[in-house]
Formats: sequence, structure tokens, C-alpha cells
Amino acid sequence: MEGIVLIKKAKQGDKEALLQLVMKKKQEYYKLAYVYVGNKEDALDAMADMIVILYENIAKLKKDESFSTWSKTILVNCCKKIVKKSSKIISFETIEEVAVPGDFEQKNDQIVLENHLLQLSDKHQEVIRMRYFLDLDYQAIADILKIPLGTVKSRMAYGLDRLKESFRGENDENH
Repeated sequence: MEGIVLIKKAKQGDKEALLQLVMKKKQEYYKLAYVYVGNKEDALDAMADMIVILYENIAKLKKDESFSTWSKTILVNCCKKIVKKSSKIISFETIEEVAVPGDFEQKNDQIVLENHLLQLSDKHQEVIRMRYFLDLDYQAIADILKIPLGTVKSRMAYGLDRLKESFRGENDENH
């Protein structure tokens, strides 16, 4: 309920209310941005860009209860713009840790997983990362990416099948 009040204030031009809305979910926003861009600086830049766009466009928000999905969609678009602008492939060696650093075995597993993920197309990586790294449900992914639920499910199934094949191929080479 408090969020709806803040949204109404933000729509009337209250910068502080908008900032409070963003700060309430800053960890969610950061994780989402980080999954896309792969580093702290670009993730923070994307969040800053999102805040500017939110401020400039919040009056256009039709359903107040859609603020969360709307803002995450804007953030995803900001991230895509940053990645496209830098047009660099993020190598798995340069990816910083989002979680608490673990032991060597865990880091090695993360590098192996990242290497396999990078073999997938962007659209398949995107849904898998949102589902398993951010723990978003299929409907939330569909809403954020503005694609049908069935498309999310098919991309997920295809991407997971390719990952399984990739891991199976690696295991065959090692034996």
C-alpha cells in the first residue's frame, strides 16, 4: 500500500518518492543489471540511466501496480543499450562475484557454467539467467522482456537442452 502512495507522489513530480521506490528494491535492480552487464560499474550506470528514464516518464505509467515490472523492463533496456554500446563480449575470467566468494571448487564450477552459457544465443542466456540467477518466475520474465509466456518457456526449454548437450559433450571428451 505504501508503494502505491509513493508511486502517486512520484507521478506528481516528487523526486524523493521516486528515489524511495527505487531504493526499496535496489538489490533486485542491481542483481538484474549485473546479470546483464557482468560488472559493477556498468550495472550502476544502467541503474542511474533507469532512474532518469523513470523520472522523465513516470507520469505515463498507466497502472500503478505495474511499477515494478515497468521499471525492470526499463532497466533491462538500459542494460542492453550499455552492452550494445560497449559491444564487448564479457569473458568469464573478468566477471566479478555477485555472491560471497566461495572455495576454489565453487569458483571453478561457476567458470565452467559461464563458459557453457556463453555458447548459447543472447535470448536463451537471458531467460536462463533471469530464471536461475535472479529466481524470477516465467511470468515475471515474460512481463519484463515483453514477450509471450510461451516464448519464455520455449526459450528456456531450448536453452536448457543446449546446456545439457554442451555439458554431455564436455564429459564425453574427458572420458
